[in-house]
Parts: sequence; C-alpha cells; structure tokens
Amino acid sequence: MPVGDDRLVGLIRDGLPAGDTIGVALSGGGDSTALLHLCLRAGLRVEAVTVDHQLRIESAAEAASVAEACRAIGVRHELRVWEHGAVTGNLMDAARRARKALIGDWARSRGIGVIALGHTRDDQAETVLMGLARGAGLAGLSGMRPAWEGGGFRFRRPLLSAGREELRVWLRSEGIGWIDDPTNDNDRFTRVKARKALAALAPLGITVDRLAEVAGHLARAQASLVAQAVTAARRHVAEQAGALRFDAGLWTEPGEVQRQVVLAGLMWLTKAGYPPRAAETERLMLALSRGQDATLAGCRARAGWLMREPRAVGDPVAVGGLWDGRWRVTGPQGEVRALGAEGLRQVKDWRMTALPREVLVVTPGVWQGEILLAAPLAGHPGAWQAELDAPFHLFGLVD
Repeated sequence: MPVGDDRLVGLIRDGLPAGDTIGVALSGGGDSTALLHLCLRAGLRVEAVTVDHQLRIESAAEAASVAEACRAIGVRHELRVWEHGAVTGNLMDAARRARKALIGDWARSRGIGVIALGHTRDDQAETVLMGLARGAGLAGLSGMRPAWEGGGFRFRRPLLSAGREELRVWLRSEGIGWIDDPTNDNDRFTRVKARKALAALAPLGITVDRLAEVAGHLARAQASLVAQAVTAARRHVAEQAGALRFDAGLWTEPGEVQRQVVLAGLMWLTKAGYPPRAAETERLMLALSRGQDATLAGCRARAGWLMREPRAVGDPVAVGGLWDGRWRVTGPQGEVRALGAEGLRQVKDWRMTALPREVLVVTPGVWQGEILLAAPLAGHPGAWQAELDAPFHLFGLVD
C-alpha cells in the first residue's frame, strides 16, 4: 500500500459524493495536485479547471504544464484567465474573488455542481492565526468550513484534516510532480507571514495540529451559536432589493447573536473571504442599532438598512453575467451596471417601490451607453429580470 494511501483516499470518499462529477480547482501546487489524483484513486469522475491570474511571468507556462499533465492522465481540463489591469487594494483578495468567479463560470458551463478545493490542515491553522491577528470573533477563529453551498454549487474541502507535508510525501511515493509557487515564500502576503510565524511558535506547543484542533472546538460552539442567529435573523431581518432591513427586535438579542447576524449580512453583501475586524464590526452594529450612517467593507448602514456602498459595487458585465458578485440579470442584450443616481432619475415611478433611494441606486440597471433600458428592482423591468445569486437566509448563517 503506498504511503498514506488508505487514509487519504478515505478522506476523499468521506468528503465527496460518489455519484457526481467533481470539479477540481487545480492550481498545479502540491495540495490540489494531490486532491486530483486522490479523487481518481477513489474512483470518482472528475474534471479540472486552472485559473491563470497573470500575476507572474511564469504563470502561463505553468498553466500549460498543468493542462498537459491532465491530458496525460485522461482528465478533462480547462484554463480560465483573469483578465485585469492594474490591481489596487488587497491583491490576494481581488485574486481570490476573480478565481471564485472564473471557477463558478466554468462549473456552470460544464453542468458541474460539486467543486472540490485542496485546502489542508496547515491552511486551517494559518487561517486561525490570521483570525487572531485581526481580533476575530468566534466565526473568524473557527477556521475553514469543510463544506458549504453558494452560487448554486456545493463546495467541499475533503483534505482539511490532512497535512501539507503528508500530501507531498504521498505524491513523492507515487512519483507525481507538482509546481511550487514562489509567492508561497513571499513575506508580502499575510498567509505567508502566518506560515512562518507558526514555525516560530512551535516551541510553545502552538502547532498546526493544535490550532486545527482548537478550530474544531470553536467550530462546534459556532454551530450552536449559528442556530440561534438563524432564528434571530428570520425574526428581525428582511431582505429587499438586495439590501437588508434590521428591525429593533434584533438589538434585544444576546450581543454575540447580533454580531453573527450582522457579520452574515456583511459577508452576504460583499462575498468577502474574511469578516472585518471586531472593533469595526462593533462600530457598524452601533450605527445600525441607532439608525445612524456608517460604512464598512464596501457596505453602507443608513436608517437601519445595510446595503452596498455605491463606490464599492462591481464593474459592468454583459447581461447574463454575475454582477457585483451577487446579481444575475437575464433578458435581451445590454450592459449591467449600478443603477446609480442618473439611472434613478430616468425611472419616474421609483417611489412606488417604497424602497429608499440609497437601496435602489446600488441595484442593477441595464444600460445601452448612457441610455437606461431597465431597472428591474426600481419598478422598470422591461424585458429583463434580476435575481440574487443567493438569498440572505441561504447564505452564511445556514450553509
């Protein structure tokens, strides 16, 4: 029996459904390469997708070598490229968002409903350490989820209890190569700093295994808290036109329940990978509870509503694409971008919706140049429809 084969294949069989085609997010690194080959060893039907972020000169050649490796073992593979200009702000977060969108588009085009990711126990420990650095609450310290649903897909991390080196030992025993990404050693990135900090903390007993164990304990406590938060959200939060309205009853709930609901709202609105810092979340909660104005993480609080901030909404997309990471507009051709103040001026009956102006200006409009063709959420749908990628009560709190 090859090194670790029985245990690792068992993790795959326990973590992924046998009857579905599994979409493997394949970077070519050791973790995702092991995931692909272990899926094949487990007898699963798989397809793979690689995202070239175009952030390094070598990335195109590396993606081509991944495609060739898949061809050699008979796995259908596609390459998706992140077309971008200068990236401002948090590069890794922007790349993560782009990767998620490109993988989702690929899976949708292939009719694939299950996407497998190659995160390991080491990633789990690093996530907990990064959460500590941000002053995260219980949710942020519970680590990565092994399974969740979003955007019409089931995401799975079947190797979350496997170690990074354990996977590389298995790959070496099988004679399978992988690509080492030099950015994994670049101190510019927070996760790399966390990885190196873990090595320094090991003499104190703060190891990958120990932090992953702590994450498991906290995840169980988080699950109990989430059950309370789900009940509170159903009672006190209403979703309208892609924004959230909080009633006064939420602020009578236990403080941590309030926090969980607000965090779920922020994560739903922004699709961010990480929650904001605890102090910033507290500031936003106070504003919401008092009906005051505040902004945080691309969201805006106003008069008890939480909505997208106008300057933070996504770039234009063609009708049929996913706009702002949340909205899919269907209908005839056109460009989808924020309705904005100018678009709202072109909808004379928007007040009939009884929705605040601030909510409507960040909903999708369909445009042809500067001509507004439709405003589906503002009472001017025309031949277009706009639907959310995931309703609030199906996102964050309950997946």
